[in-house]
Amino acid sequence: MLPSLQESVDGDERELESSEEGGGSAEERRPERYSNSYYCLYGYQGYSSSEQAVGSDDGSPSSATSETPSAEDFSIPEFRVGCYYCLLQQEKLLETATVESNISPPEYVTCFLGGSEKGLELFRLELDIYVQGLKTNLDSEKSNLETYIKPYLRSWFEDSVCPIQRVVQLFQEKLAFLLHAALSYTPVEVKNSDERIKKDIHRFLSAASLQGLIQEGTMTSLCIAMTEEHHKSVVIDCSGPQPQFHNAGSNKFCDDWMQAFLNGAEGGNPFPFRQILENFKLKAIQDTNNLKRFIRQAEMNHYALFKCFVFLKNCGSGDVLLKIVKVEQAEMPEAKNVITVLEEFMRETAVA
Repeated sequence: MLPSLQESVDGDERELESSEEGGGSAEERRPERYSNSYYCLYGYQGYSSSEQAVGSDDGSPSSATSETPSAEDFSIPEFRVGCYYCLLQQEKLLETATVESNISPPEYVTCFLGGSEKGLELFRLELDIYVQGLKTNLDSEKSNLETYIKPYLRSWFEDSVCPIQRVVQLFQEKLAFLLHAALSYTPVEVKNSDERIKKDIHRFLSAASLQGLIQEGTMTSLCIAMTEEHHKSVVIDCSGPQPQFHNAGSNKFCDDWMQAFLNGAEGGNPFPFRQILENFKLKAIQDTNNLKRFIRQAEMNHYALFKCFVFLKNCGSGDVLLKIVKVEQAEMPEAKNVITVLEEFMRETAVA
């Protein structure tokens, strides 16, 4: 294997230096488990079969064969950590590679280590997106290691794993407004904030969205319907010491899940927040499916209609779920009649 980018971009020197500074016992100097993160980037370049077959005069293999990296190339923490790795292929180089060339275009392997043993599995989507940001600039920036590649890799944990935790810490009880906006597909506008806060908020909304869990056409129609209904986006003003929400809403469902996030913040571990968010979405989908089942039954059964009333009253998110179902079943006349009755029930309940 050919070492690339100055042998490799290895990120453990930062942690090792911090653990060696100052006095005290090894346990006192040990970094916090969940803030410890490592990264490396390896490059390799293959050769065509014709070149690999070439050996030296004495029959020994050619020096062109790949080398196996030694154990010294890796950082091995004292406890188990999660591992994410990804192969990066440069499309531009693949397109321009000639058939006559014996050398294949260079490829890279990115590796991230950190957190708990299975924690990184929850952040697969975020890490895939993060690596794509490296991939698009790797070829043009590879000669500028210190100013671009290395800082980008060093920030992987803060930029991919910690945004949800930072949003929870920033909004506290007001997190319920953000959960409601994500659940109801209400657009959110962030004002007077730095770029990091804005990115964190939109990453949280993207992770909390039910996108991918319901039909794509339903999502598009629902976004249009919610925008037309509210006429206004939820506005988050970060100009003061505490962010202020305008045109925001919430419900009991989002209030309860907000409390689950706040309870999860006590340990200082960023990984449970992603699992809580997945559970939040799973429960919302389960409730939506239950409501649709009750509505189908209510088309021919008045008792099932009563079950719809009870369910909407007790689930805590009936206002949002009914809108989702209304968009999904807009072309079904029987269901439309049931939904009209349920909407009237929800209005009467809200007034009462």
